[in-house]
Amino acid sequence: MPPWNSAKAKVQLRLSVQRLRTLQEKKEAQAKSARRDIATLVERGKIETARIKVEGIIGEDIHLELLELLELYCELLLARFGVLDQNTREPDPAILEGVCSIIYAAPRTELKELNVLREILMHKFGREFSLQVMENRGSCVSDRVIRKLDTATPSTELVDAYLAEITKAYGVPWSSAADKNGGDEPGRGLNVCAYRFFSKSSRSYNSQSDIVLPDIKAEAASATPTTPKLPDIPPTEDENEKAGLSKEGSQGNNTAVIKPSPPEDDFDLLTKRFAALKKR
Repeated sequence: MPPWNSAKAKVQLRLSVQRLRTLQEKKEAQAKSARRDIATLVERGKIETARIKVEGIIGEDIHLELLELLELYCELLLARFGVLDQNTREPDPAILEGVCSIIYAAPRTELKELNVLREILMHKFGREFSLQVMENRGSCVSDRVIRKLDTATPSTELVDAYLAEITKAYGVPWSSAADKNGGDEPGRGLNVCAYRFFSKSSRSYNSQSDIVLPDIKAEAASATPTTPKLPDIPPTEDENEKAGLSKEGSQGNNTAVIKPSPPEDDFDLLTKRFAALKKR
């Protein structure tokens, strides 16, 4: 491994931030599609299959929170890069949590850029410090990162809470009471009150956090087809004369009768109409 290079370390930090953001967007799109599939399964009465998929979604939500934390730590090291660049064998307390969390959690992610950054940090602070971090001696790694890496199976209550929120968001009637009574038909019972499991602080089941579900109830307003309005064409002189004759004829016997002019040729009428259109 080459010696510590400040420029390379800063570039690697920026690359890690970009890749972490891209991966989060990708996982959020996949989670949105998975929630829609779960709502469809519940609607068809396949509750057990939906439960298994919900467990996978919970794990993905926790992993997504881990990526968010690692992104914050990378941004922290970028903001305090002057402290990181100091020639010391142990990181300053201002960046200790970020360095330890990246070294400890990077192997649990699929990001190559983050693992390269981890190797750079391990080389800078030495083998002994790196072993201490990987074993989490002295609890140097953030408790939040440790909780996000916990692979415990989510409880039944949490799975029910996720199912209740997903079915509510997609307008699918479901209740855990109906499922426990052996009813796999959709639409039985009332939804479970799941809000006690969620708060706005985080989305992890360990921290009892909130999940953000897409609102699919908003429908696009249907566009009403409109008939295009044609331009008004002014009447020709001949049409004006005909209109005047009809008006005078309707007034009674006191009005003098005007003899109509001889009919014009069709070609002359078309010529006059086109000339009137050009004047507009």
